[in-house]
Amino acid sequence: MCGIVGAVARRQVSGILLEGLDRLEYRGYDSAGVAIVREAEGIDRRRTVGKVVQLREALIESPATGTTGIAHTRWATHGVPSEANAHPQMSGDTVALVHNGIIENHDELRARLIELGYQFSSETDTETVVHLIDHHHRACGDLLEAVRLALGELRGAYAIGVVHRDHPDRLVAARRGSPLVLGVGIGENYIASDVLALRPVTDRFVFLEEGDLAEVTRDGYRIFTVDGGTVQRPVERVRMGAEDTGRGNYRHYMAKEIHQQPEVVRATLEGRLSSERVLEPSFGFRAREIFDATRAVTIVACGSSYYAACVARYWIESLARMPCNVEIASEYRYRDVAVAADSLFVTITQSGETADTLAALRLAKDSGYLASLTLCNVPTSSIVRESDLALMTEAGPEIGVASTKAFTAQLTDLLLLAVLLGRRGPMTADQEAEIVAALHALPASLERALRLEGRIEQLAEQFVERHHALFLGRGELYPIALEGALKLKEISYIHAEGYPAGELKHGPLALVDADMPVIAVAPNDDLLEKLQSNLHEVRARGGQLFVFADEAVSFREDPGVTVIQMPAVNAFVAPMVHNVALQLLAYHVAVLRGTDVDQPRNLAKSVTVE
Repeated sequence: MCGIVGAVARRQVSGILLEGLDRLEYRGYDSAGVAIVREAEGIDRRRTVGKVVQLREALIESPATGTTGIAHTRWATHGVPSEANAHPQMSGDTVALVHNGIIENHDELRARLIELGYQFSSETDTETVVHLIDHHHRACGDLLEAVRLALGELRGAYAIGVVHRDHPDRLVAARRGSPLVLGVGIGENYIASDVLALRPVTDRFVFLEEGDLAEVTRDGYRIFTVDGGTVQRPVERVRMGAEDTGRGNYRHYMAKEIHQQPEVVRATLEGRLSSERVLEPSFGFRAREIFDATRAVTIVACGSSYYAACVARYWIESLARMPCNVEIASEYRYRDVAVAADSLFVTITQSGETADTLAALRLAKDSGYLASLTLCNVPTSSIVRESDLALMTEAGPEIGVASTKAFTAQLTDLLLLAVLLGRRGPMTADQEAEIVAALHALPASLERALRLEGRIEQLAEQFVERHHALFLGRGELYPIALEGALKLKEISYIHAEGYPAGELKHGPLALVDADMPVIAVAPNDDLLEKLQSNLHEVRARGGQLFVFADEAVSFREDPGVTVIQMPAVNAFVAPMVHNVALQLLAYHVAVLRGTDVDQPRNLAKSVTVE
């Protein structure tokens, strides 16, 4: 997760680039840099380790001037945070490049380029790309064509911006698997990895699509497909204002954040998947070394993050066949813990400042763990700075106290982790490809689940006068039942509990009567028949059943049994899809009961004390 800004203008661009980097610092802060083309004088590159403020101070002390430039703020995936590994990367003094994403075949390309006489000064995959572009430019003399030829040799994900000493009035950009937009100005045009970076200079944007290649000048731009054909993309006006942190047309922040989940998942997956594989370096430059040595996993979290971890335990043990221990942070930090050899310590926290989770990480550092990994939504947070590896959840600001989109982003990141660990275990390449295909389809599956809102809103009317509810699930859907119960109790103040369906006879069945609604989540998996048997027990006691069932599953509506047909999806992404429906149920019950949905009583968004 890194940030790109570029500009071609009639004025000095250093201010535009720095302002853009400031706005993108949430995407990475271990180093930053700019490369500005000075007509007839070559490329002036400046790089610093640390936050953008260090780069700004360096440019105040020694300004860089020019009307064409690119800039980058980095989150390390290949090579440690250092000035040598910072972007822009250059080939000699002629070509400069900024890059988001991961090039899977960089090792073989590097070996070939060394044979051609190129010398490498960094550990990055990015330097391979810039040398490759230089190699093709020497042969053809055209920057656009050199980039196109180089891209044809890359495997993986990328968004790039390229400038050349001999072409001071142009910038070439391209994207595949990582976001990039063009900003349209008057007498100047821009590129960025996020519209947020360019809001001070334009409100008109062209969203490049997969495989697009663009040539940008101060007077306009041209967009090409990967095979060289020209293509038109619409210019979209993105209005400025408080829309990112406002409710928009939604009644509550929570409603907005529930509906943002397809886009959040798209953002979370950007640059982390190829067509059939999870891209390992997205977890950090030490990921391969650490995952190769991992023989067990401990995950520590609080609240909804803990339930996400409970889902991940099923995935990790199934795909990787390695033990996975899941702990509540407030309990873990006060236990005398026995640590298995070569254990990876994983924390999950939205804010990165959750007191109990942060304390657990600090305890783990002295407990003999192999290494630490955090999944977090805030790259500048304490827990990210103190962990060996970090993978960001691209949820954006979540204003509602009850977590919705952050939880789904955590599940998505955890499935990526499970696949990478599974790659070291019995998981086959075909299994990985199947899961990756399901992840690519997940945003569309979530959109289908959201279209059930009208039906779920009607269903909510049957809960308004209830005082208790029971949620049931099996396998990976058992933690989703726990999360569904938590959402209902958090915002509607109805007492709700989640249980594994097989435990009904061990106590909870005594509570079931006509006044106790029972909500079940039923995917199409190996435990379906067992779950159906459990639900028959509920009906036999007069319980009212509400079943969220995969549409491929045969569940019949009867008196006392209401069935909501969910999209048919791969079992590994079923937790994310079913969870959306339970979020909608909790939301609409709370609205009907007239509670404060966004700020439920006694709760806070970020728990930074014990």
